[in-house]
Amino acid sequence: MTLTTANTGPDLQIDGDRLWADLIDLAAIGAFDDEATGLVGVDRQSLTDADRSGRELLISWMEELGLEITIDEMGTIFGRREGQDPELAPVLIGSHIDTVATAGAFDGCLGVLGGLAVLRSLAEAGLRPRRPIVVAAWTEEEGVRFGTDMLGSAVAAGRLSLDYAYGLTDAAGARLGDELMRIGFRGDRPVRLEPPHAYLECHIEQGPVLAQEDRPIGIVTGVQSISWQKVTLHGRAAHAGTTPTELRIDAGLAAAQIIIEVRRMVDSGRYGRLRATVGHIEASPGLPSVVPDRAEITVDLRNPDDADMARAEADLAAFLGTLSDSQPGLRVETAQMARTKAVPFAEEVQDALETAAKERGYDSMRLMSGAGHDAQEMAAIAPAAMVFVRGQHQGISHNPREYSTPEDCRAGVEVLASAVRELSA
Repeated sequence: MTLTTANTGPDLQIDGDRLWADLIDLAAIGAFDDEATGLVGVDRQSLTDADRSGRELLISWMEELGLEITIDEMGTIFGRREGQDPELAPVLIGSHIDTVATAGAFDGCLGVLGGLAVLRSLAEAGLRPRRPIVVAAWTEEEGVRFGTDMLGSAVAAGRLSLDYAYGLTDAAGARLGDELMRIGFRGDRPVRLEPPHAYLECHIEQGPVLAQEDRPIGIVTGVQSISWQKVTLHGRAAHAGTTPTELRIDAGLAAAQIIIEVRRMVDSGRYGRLRATVGHIEASPGLPSVVPDRAEITVDLRNPDDADMARAEADLAAFLGTLSDSQPGLRVETAQMARTKAVPFAEEVQDALETAAKERGYDSMRLMSGAGHDAQEMAAIAPAAMVFVRGQHQGISHNPREYSTPEDCRAGVEVLASAVRELSA
């Protein structure tokens, strides 16, 4: 087959049927029946046996395409299609295939499998751009198992150290470094990444904006600031029937007060577009007749403005400091699990995506991401941006109801393909 330069000829054609089949096949790994929705969900958390199987399937598809496959010290998988000039910095397409415990089929997976669809379309068209093109599947983007999100890309970009990542443990005490070895994915490629020419990521929106605006495509302008912390409250266990209220040190009560306070902060309007979530609540000993002696919660704060975020964090810390006033003897411990600043994406990459959408005939709009993504880590070392694909069911995500149509998935990857072709030419 004769190879031509990437910036000549008709638009790249994405095989939407193959893309959809790949999404469904990957979703079968870690699939479970969700009683709450009556749907099939996906539980493929990072570095589990299911994750290993998903990685092996992904590598088999990369091998079909004849890609050069490498695995870095964090277990991130890279599939490289060589360019006409191997010395040029590559265009990097990335996302993740690890999931939360109650996932759908699209979060992260669309970006990785969409990247493979782009390389497949180039091969079928006989095109070889000047620059290499690399597809990356980052390790532990979700952060649900080891407590730090965007972990693989954060280490690759230099924000977090490899030793820090290896030392993280899950709820059962398993170390990340040991789990990488256990599943056979602790690679030897140095984890610090040489800056690519550009970084692009295709992702389901995980929100309702595109559906409300009736647009299939979103051009992402950046990612808002994210703060995760674990709050552990130490009280005193006591009999529920015999201990007077004024003598209790109730860790469960303190946890409830924090939950109410973070909602009050959001409703106050003092912190701009703050969003706050307490997604994990655990009390000990967990018995109906015993006052809890310990409670553990997580507080997730998000804000598109760094100054508003800092003010919210400071005021929350001040509130935590007052909890013992009403319950003398209560002890409060906090631990920062993750903290990222708001990240703007590169205008030139946004423009390339917007132009691609327009040329393909897709109505698009620019919007900020409310969720964290690997692209925000890559933005520290390279021009980066994302294309969002419209979600259904009010954009619900991290849930088996997460859904995008085959047509919208193909549209997003077609936009990705056109932008990659332009940037790699």
